Amino acid sequence: MADAVIVGAGPNGLAAGVILARAGLSVEVYEAGDTVGGGCRTAELTLPGYHHDICAGAHPMAAASPFFRAFDLAAHGVELCTPEVSYAHPLDGGVAGLAWRDLDRTVAGLGRDGAAWRRLFGPLVRHWAGVVELTMSDLRHPPLNVGVGVRLGRRLLEQASPLWDLRFREDTAAALFTGVSAHAILPPRAFAAAGVALMLGTLAHVDGWPVPRGGSQAIVDALTADLVAHGGRVVTGHRVESLDEFTGTRTILLDTAPAELLRVAGDRLPARYTRRLERFRYGSAACKVDFALSGPVPWLAEGCDRAGTLHVVGTRAETVAAEKAVAAGEHAQRPYVLVIQPSTLDDSRAPAGKHTLYTYAHVPHGSTRDVSAAVIAQIERFAPGFRDLILAKHVYTAADLPAYNPNYIGGDIAAGAMTTLQVPFRPALRWNPYATPLPGVYLCSSSTPPGPGVHGMSGLHAAHHALRDVFHVDTDPLTLLSSKR
Repeated sequence: MADAVIVGAGPNGLAAGVILARAGLSVEVYEAGDTVGGGCRTAELTLPGYHHDICAGAHPMAAASPFFRAFDLAAHGVELCTPEVSYAHPLDGGVAGLAWRDLDRTVAGLGRDGAAWRRLFGPLVRHWAGVVELTMSDLRHPPLNVGVGVRLGRRLLEQASPLWDLRFREDTAAALFTGVSAHAILPPRAFAAAGVALMLGTLAHVDGWPVPRGGSQAIVDALTADLVAHGGRVVTGHRVESLDEFTGTRTILLDTAPAELLRVAGDRLPARYTRRLERFRYGSAACKVDFALSGPVPWLAEGCDRAGTLHVVGTRAETVAAEKAVAAGEHAQRPYVLVIQPSTLDDSRAPAGKHTLYTYAHVPHGSTRDVSAAVIAQIERFAPGFRDLILAKHVYTAADLPAYNPNYIGGDIAAGAMTTLQVPFRPALRWNPYATPLPGVYLCSSSTPPGPGVHGMSGLHAAHHALRDVFHVDTDPLTLLSSKR
C-alpha cells in the first residue's frame, strides 16, 4: 500500500502528488476519467486536428504561482505563449480597451483614464510578488509584506463599494476592469469579484496571460511525468467509491468537491462537519462553446486580434446587468462571454490557416440550455462576419459539465460559489481548511483556499499539512520542488 493516495488528477491533486513524491513517499493517484487533467484537459472536440482546451485556457496564475515558478514549467518542456495584449474588452463602435502586458502602453491607450489606471495598478504591479504571496496563500496568515496587504485592501474596498464609479470617467477603462471582475461569476461589485479583478489585472501587466503550446493538457502532462519520475503511480479510469479502498494508507488527499468527499467518506465523518459540507454553496455556471474556424476572428476594434483573451459583453452597465441576471437564476439575453483565441499564438492548435476559438458564457446553476446562439451573436456584434467562419462547434451545457468533471457541480467551474465568506472559509469554517476530521484525510481541490485557477497552490498547502502532521516533515514544499532529486 502506498504512503499517500491522491483522489483526482486535476492540477491540485497532481501538485500535491509531486510534492509528496519528491519528499520520498510512495504515491498513487486515482482518476475517474480516462485521462489526467481535471479542469486542465485538451481534446479534439470539433474536427480532427483542432485541439480545444475544455475548461482552463489562459494561465496567468500558472505563470505567477509560487508552485509553478518553483516547479519550472519551461524546464519540464512546457512552452507558455504570451500575447502582447493580455486581455481586451471590445465596445460598440469599433473601439476596445486593451490591457497590454506593458502597463505604460495600457495607460497610453486609455486616454483621460490612463492616469487612474496607473494609480490603481501601478503599486500592485511594482509589488506583484507580494500580491501573489497574499492572494495564493492559505488566507489564514498575515501577509509577509504588510504594505502590499494595505494597498490591495484599500483598492478592494473601493472597487467593492459605490465608490467604484468615481475612479474612471469614460466607458473603456471601466468596462476593461469590470470584464476581469466577472471571472468570479458574480455580480462585479462583490468583494470576491473585485479581488479577482485586482489580482488578475496585476498579473496582466507582469507575466501576462499565456496559453501553453499544444494546449492546457501540457501542464498536467508535465506534472504527471514528474510524479512518475519520482516513483509515483497514476491510475486512470478508476472512480473511487469509498475511502475503505485505501485502508492502511497513511494519508489521503482528495482533489474533489466537498460533495464527493461526503460520498466516499460515507458515515465516517462527524455529523457536525457533514452538515457544514452540506451547506457549502455551489455558484452560477458556464456553458462552454468551442469553435473550429476557417480563419481568424474579424474583430472591428484594433488590437483585439493581438489579445489572447477577450471579455465580450459590452459596457460596465451591460456586464453588471448580465451577471445580476445569472445570479438571479435567469439567462441573460446578452450574456458575458469569455473568449480565448489560442491559435493566434500557437499554430499547433489547428490545421494551417485555420483556427480554434474557446468561449464560455455565464448561465444559471444547473442550466440545460445551449446558449451557443447567444454566444455567436455577442461575438458577431463586435466581429461582423464571425458566423461565416464557423466550420463546427461543440457545446457543453452547464448540466453536461459534471459528467466531464464531477467537481463542476451544476456547471460551477469555480467548484464553489465565490461569496465573501466562502473565499477564505471554503469548504467550511475551520482554521485548517484542508484537514478533515478523519486522521490523515485532506481536501486539496479548488474548494479550498486560494480557490479556482490552475495554480497548484491548494495542492501545495494540503501536501504541506500532510507532510507535517502525518510524516513529521516540515520542509518547505517549494524547496522540494526546486531540488534536483
